[in-house]
Amino acid sequence: MSRIITAALVAAFTSAATIGLAQHDHHPHSQPHGQQAATDTREFVKFPEPLIEHTLANMRDHLAALQEIQEHLGMGQTDAAAQIAEKRLGMSSLGLHGAHEVAKFMPRGMQDAGTAMHRAASQFATIATDAGVTGDMKPALTALARVTAACVGCHAGYRFK
Repeated sequence: MSRIITAALVAAFTSAATIGLAQHDHHPHSQPHGQQAATDTREFVKFPEPLIEHTLANMRDHLAALQEIQEHLGMGQTDAAAQIAEKRLGMSSLGLHGAHEVAKFMPRGMQDAGTAMHRAASQFATIATDAGVTGDMKPALTALARVTAACVGCHAGYRFK
């Protein structure tokens, strides 16, 4: 009987260690403090200098918008979260960000990632509004994860120098 328990504990520990390693490997850009990351394999994107600053400022605003959306969701203020998403991240925000001017310097994959993020944000806005009626936050949180997944995907594939 003790062999069975020991074997079960070893199997459980091995599975947990494997899952832990797989989760760590899932985030290749996260390195323990003080260690250098491997060679950056993201595609270098060359923008004119003023557009780099403009684009980085937009991305910082995107992060701030995501934080505000999460805060409003946490307080159950789904309509406020939806408004922020649509106005600052959604399809209706493209003019605000000068997307047309910036897009012509982006490789197709980067354009697609940006469009996916803006579409996901507009979809989130609709789903968050629905959550205010139904009280079910799970679809809104899932939709918000799609917004951030588009951000993560783009940042994992592209960089400015």
